[in-house]
Formats: sequence, C-alpha cells, structure tokens
Amino acid sequence: MCRVSGFRWPSWWALLLTIAGAALFVRLGMWQLHRADYKDALLRRYDAAAVAPPQDFAAIADTPPQDSYPRIKLDGHYLVERIYLLDNPKHDGRGGIEAFVPFEPLHGDRLLLVDLGFLPGNGNGKRPMLPPLPLGRVSLHGLYVPPPASGFEMGGNALARQTRWPKDAIFIDPTAVASDLERPLYPRMLALDADPASIYVRVHTLDFSSMPPARHRAYAFQWFSFALAAVVILLVLHRKKSKPKKTDDEQAD
Repeated sequence: MCRVSGFRWPSWWALLLTIAGAALFVRLGMWQLHRADYKDALLRRYDAAAVAPPQDFAAIADTPPQDSYPRIKLDGHYLVERIYLLDNPKHDGRGGIEAFVPFEPLHGDRLLLVDLGFLPGNGNGKRPMLPPLPLGRVSLHGLYVPPPASGFEMGGNALARQTRWPKDAIFIDPTAVASDLERPLYPRMLALDADPASIYVRVHTLDFSSMPPARHRAYAFQWFSFALAAVVILLVLHRKKSKPKKTDDEQAD
C-alpha cells in the first residue's frame, strides 16, 4: 500500500464508503438548514400579516396565496348555536378550551370557521363560561389561516354522536365539521385579531412546537458532526503505526 505523510492509503471500498456516508450526512444537514430557513420565513410573513392592512375576503376566499396568511375583513353573521370547543390545555397550566364557530359571510356560498380564541380553565375541570355571541350582522377581521393540525380519532367521528351544543372535539377536522353542519366550508379559517375588550385570549402563531427552526439547526449540527466523524474515523484507522525504538542491547545484537 502507498504510505503518505504517516498515513496508509485506504482501500477503495473504505474510501468510497466514507465519501458516500459523509456526503449523505452533509446533504441531510443542508436539508435541515433549509427547513429552518423556510420556517423562519413563514414566521416572519405571519408576523408581518398580523399588522398588514386587511384585504377583501371575496378576492382570496377560494384561492388564498400559498405559504402566506393574509389579513382579511368581511361582514356576515355567526351561527351562534353551533359552537365547537377544542380541548386545548397548552395555553396555561389550568387547561381550557379554544372556541370555534361557523360564520356566514354576506354574499358567500359557504361557511367560514372562525377561531374566537382561547378561554383559560379555572382548575376545577369544569368548562369555562362562554360569552354570548352577537346575533346580528358583524364585521370581522383577522388572519386567513389553515385549520389546526388534525389526527386520528378512535371510534370515528365524535361530533356526529353529540346531540347538544356546544360540541367537544379533541381536534378540529374541517371535513367532519362540514359534515356535521351539512354545509361546505371555505378552505381556510379566520383567526380573529386580538381584542383588549374580549375575554378570549388570542395569541395566534404558527404551530412549530414539535419542530421549531432552532431544532432543525440542532439536527443540522448533528449531521455535519457525523460527516466529520466519518472522515476522522477513516484517518484514524489508516494512520501509520510508529515502530518502537530499539534498545541499546538490541542494536548491539
């Protein structure tokens, strides 16, 4: 084998395996960095939209801009007897609910699901008291956002089995809500702007709690570390071993 600067030249398969592994780790690290940058950009656009002038709902109702969350305004009336309560204790340690209600826009052909906000619990396990909704025409403004992430519900659609309102849900599934209301829904929902006069807590943000941008960057660092480790291991395994020095007696012999 060729010996260069204290190292043995590795076999072709060891070199190929190291190059392939390091390249894969670097590619995975770059992917994680791209995901972090993408989510950072979404958060910036979301924050900017929250203070942007409201757009007319009719112009973007059916085709909202992708990866964007426009602030909209519209008039109409609530279906005040059709409230859905999402059991969502993440806002505070005492638990609570997030309230959703269908809204019928003027001149609209579908219902728009409105996120009224979060009502904190009182620690006794009882449902918070819901303030009454206005019966007549109202003007709303907020962000036109995708519905919250849903999941699989054991036992099928729980909304269909409930006969009293408000109805409880462990997640908001637009398809199930539309079926329950027997009316089609718009593709997104309205997250109402914060209102100091309202008892609802409205701190809307994109839900990246399971994988925020910082965690993507941490994973990228791990993948880059693996790539470096692969190269270091190759060098260590092919380092030329130094021969032990002979003693005086051995040299005399």
